[in-house]
Amino acid sequence: MLSKESLAKIDLEVAKYPSEHKQSAVIAALHIAQDEHGWLSVPLMDYVADLLSMRPIQVYEVASFYSMYDLKPIGRHKISVCTNISCLLRGSDDVVAHLKDRLGIGFGETTADGRFTLKEVECLAACGGAPMFQIGKVYYENLTPERIDEILAGLE
Repeated sequence: MLSKESLAKIDLEVAKYPSEHKQSAVIAALHIAQDEHGWLSVPLMDYVADLLSMRPIQVYEVASFYSMYDLKPIGRHKISVCTNISCLLRGSDDVVAHLKDRLGIGFGETTADGRFTLKEVECLAACGGAPMFQIGKVYYENLTPERIDEILAGLE
């Protein structure tokens, strides 16, 4: 279910912990699995559980708790918008309104062309650059509608 490269990466993560605590690598293993497949299906999470000698429910609990994991297919570009207090006070509600209007989707939805998925997140730890969002692994801070349009236009 995972490539040799991904399994090797998981082995490196597992090796960071005592053998009786290999489940401690679950967060990293889920990242690796999601990076390879794009999202975490139930069979993929079951596979990770088996690799780490965990009950599947334990893996589901981790994957469903953190907003960085996707439990259904997403667009090519996932836009994670921070709506926590610092971003809210600096205008994240305007960012959200602009994105919803421009993309024609709400949180948890993907554009019809499969290009963008919009996701609300609690905090991305970039309060000094609020309002902000993350696309892929890149943070974009001090957002305005004009800046958002430039960012979206620059994505393939």
